Amino acid sequence: MALGELLIGQPATTSMKRVCVVQARMGSTRLPGKVLRDLAGQPMLTQMLRRLRTCVSIDEIVVATSIATSDDPIAELGVKEGMRVCRGSEADVLGRIVEAAHAAQADVVVRVTADCPLIDPWVTDRVIDELTTNGSAADYASNVLRRTFPRGLDVEAMFLDTLLRVDRLGRSKAEREHVTITIRSEHPNLFLSRSVESGHDDSDLRWTVDEERDFQLVARLYHVFGLDEHILPYEVVVNHVRQNPELTSFNADIATWTPLSDKPGPMQGSQE
Repeated sequence: MALGELLIGQPATTSMKRVCVVQARMGSTRLPGKVLRDLAGQPMLTQMLRRLRTCVSIDEIVVATSIATSDDPIAELGVKEGMRVCRGSEADVLGRIVEAAHAAQADVVVRVTADCPLIDPWVTDRVIDELTTNGSAADYASNVLRRTFPRGLDVEAMFLDTLLRVDRLGRSKAEREHVTITIRSEHPNLFLSRSVESGHDDSDLRWTVDEERDFQLVARLYHVFGLDEHILPYEVVVNHVRQNPELTSFNADIATWTPLSDKPGPMQGSQE
């Protein structure tokens, strides 16, 4: 059988259940407990879930955390928010997401991490739609293969079959922890990937929360735009940041690992 015959996507159908798995834990290396830190009057994870609820291409949201007792507060918050909560291995994040996908009976799995409180619902929908409308020629779609969006709007979508193939192939510690590097950097030739890109390159902007300055920047943007009550397209926030250069440079020197350029190092920790 030819390689091209092996790389068969999935037929697009409106009956597919699209499940967003939010990967979350308390034990962040650089900013412990960040996902439950108060952001504009609510835990940061609550703010993120509120934004994801407005996505029209998501049928269910699942909070995937670990069985560690330190992650009990995340599980409790998920239940309080009316979400399905799935708990699994702290180290084997890939296995945890597979368990969550099975529990929710997902056909399409959308992966996001809980350190992205500015995640954009419209961008998220666009990534999901890129996968599902090109199902016969796609296994995976994301806006991180070639970055053009601000870091912190990261979304990855894949069919359940794709996730299960990744689970079978991913044997290394890095693949189990970082979930999609099997697709993105270890065995990209085995998957049909589609890159979702913006017409403007804003990849220099850092809106994910890994360190204290990241959180301070996000808190400032929430305050300026009243994002605890309103959800605005990310372009509106970009325009404000570009007009205020100090916001661009505020956390620009904080390093973030990317699987396309390097292997994960000891200080980078898991992407949660």
